[in-house]
Amino acid sequence: MKRLAKWHLISLFSVLVLMLSGCGEPFLSALTPAGEVAETQYNLMKLSTGIMVGVIVVVTIIFLIVMTRFRRKDDRIPKQVEGSHTLEILWTVIPIVLLLILAVPTVAATFKFADVAQMDKKNDGSEGKLVVNVRASLYWWEFEYPDLGIVTGQELVVPTDEKVYFNLKASDVKHSFWIPPAGGKMDTNVDNVNKFWLKFDDKKADEAGNLFYGKCAELCGPSHALMDFKVKAVSRAEFDQWVKDMKKVKEPEKADTALAQEGQEIFNNSCIGCHAVTPSNATPEAARMAPNLTNFGERSRIAGILEHDEESLKKWIKDPESYKPANTMTGTYGQLTDEQIDALAAYLMGLKVQD
Repeated sequence: MKRLAKWHLISLFSVLVLMLSGCGEPFLSALTPAGEVAETQYNLMKLSTGIMVGVIVVVTIIFLIVMTRFRRKDDRIPKQVEGSHTLEILWTVIPIVLLLILAVPTVAATFKFADVAQMDKKNDGSEGKLVVNVRASLYWWEFEYPDLGIVTGQELVVPTDEKVYFNLKASDVKHSFWIPPAGGKMDTNVDNVNKFWLKFDDKKADEAGNLFYGKCAELCGPSHALMDFKVKAVSRAEFDQWVKDMKKVKEPEKADTALAQEGQEIFNNSCIGCHAVTPSNATPEAARMAPNLTNFGERSRIAGILEHDEESLKKWIKDPESYKPANTMTGTYGQLTDEQIDALAAYLMGLKVQD
């Protein structure tokens, strides 16, 4: 039985190793930092882990020495020692020193990352002055560039190698904004705005294909685990071009096929009450009920979780509840026929702002 128990432990350990081997994708893992904030947090994790492992090793060595050298060999009662001032000083001072080694850089990093004084100055979205308002809702994300007059949904576009400042808030319940390779996480609350900044490394972004995953890190409902968004980290020149292209979109372009034109009609009759198809932030925040779809055809995911193709889009429109339980779109499209869904999908996949 003892041997069987050992094999069970070995099997369990092997499964855990295999699971952990799946971690570390450059677009998703906090263990592959791709920015200044994440790099500092990763170094702090290594420092704290090193201290803890060191303490465990030292204590284990002392324990083994005591067990082997001072184990009882006969019935003789050993000499009784009341205490040692030297030892008492050592095991009091050493933990204090270790805590200081960990606390000083942690506190320094905390104050550094909390410095958002630049946000209070007049910003225009130029290099080093980009501000993004993040609004979290069940179960999607909105990103507003107040100084650029642009609103996007589900995909955040940022320049690399410069600070990007964030205002975080929620529209319904508490969520938490987290981009594992870039840093975080920070809560989005209904009653106050949290602020912080991130910086994306250009070389690391290239290694990740310029695409990172963002997550909600606060349990918020049945589809919490599916509340993803994508981050496109591009060079400043590419970002400026994206802004230019987005600003050109004053109204949605006319669909170029008969099927897509039919889909545009269906959209205008059924969807436009919640979804916008222009990037302007002129619409009041309270009226933004669902993700902005201006550049839907250029996205990398549908609803943050599905492959970006027409078949996945049709499945989502037909039955969103099966993919994201309790989402606010559920029940809206029950009256659409398969032919109408085909037309709507053709229209949405054609919504692009860049060639």
